[in-house]
Amino acid sequence: MIQFNIDSWRAWAPELARPNDWAHRSKTDRERSSSTGEQPDVSFLPAMQRRRLSRLARMVFHAAWPLAEGQPPLPFVYVSRHGETSRTFSILNDLARDEPLSPTQFSLSVHNAVIGLWSILRADNSEMTALACEGDGLQYGALEAEALLAEGAPAVLLVVAEEQPDAVYDDWIDDVPFSYATAFRLCKGHDWTLSRQTRTTHDEPYTWPHALNLIQVLSSQSSFCQNQGKGHLWTWQRNA
Repeated sequence: MIQFNIDSWRAWAPELARPNDWAHRSKTDRERSSSTGEQPDVSFLPAMQRRRLSRLARMVFHAAWPLAEGQPPLPFVYVSRHGETSRTFSILNDLARDEPLSPTQFSLSVHNAVIGLWSILRADNSEMTALACEGDGLQYGALEAEALLAEGAPAVLLVVAEEQPDAVYDDWIDDVPFSYATAFRLCKGHDWTLSRQTRTTHDEPYTWPHALNLIQVLSSQSSFCQNQGKGHLWTWQRNA
């Protein structure tokens, strides 16, 4: 069991940019929906810097950047199961067509490219971690963030983001209902408790992403949610 405060949060998905949008969605359907080509706003960055950002990176920057503004340097925990799959797919297509590969595209396709760009563009050399987890990524990111708080960090940015891959991956990737990025600024406190229990049943885990479950709780001022993971049941409880 760990405890912390969620000082502030933001989330982005196509047509879901404001907190009220997420609260409304939590009361409606959870059906799989197709991502549009909508791009998140990163106009706070110079044009030359924006050009290097993939759509996934833009989503992360849009959600997380305002949480870091006016703050001292913040450790950053980035969680994504599939990472830059879209950029990698583009590279594979170039290979299939015997076209020359772009060194820049390749260097930005690695899993920690997003936090590398974040460190450069914010001139922040704080400790940063990129995690590739299965459906439990939100919780393992929170554990990593809590460890950083215990080491003395005043606050930690926790970001969970996924871009809906190309349709060619549909037979293998079914846990991204639409592209999304969620960002949480965690600090020491007792407002929230995260606990874990070993699952003794073999029910299928929730298909709705865990980070979006938490966003819906935060946007609706609810106090409780449970996320079923691989062998674990995670409970988020608001104490205040």
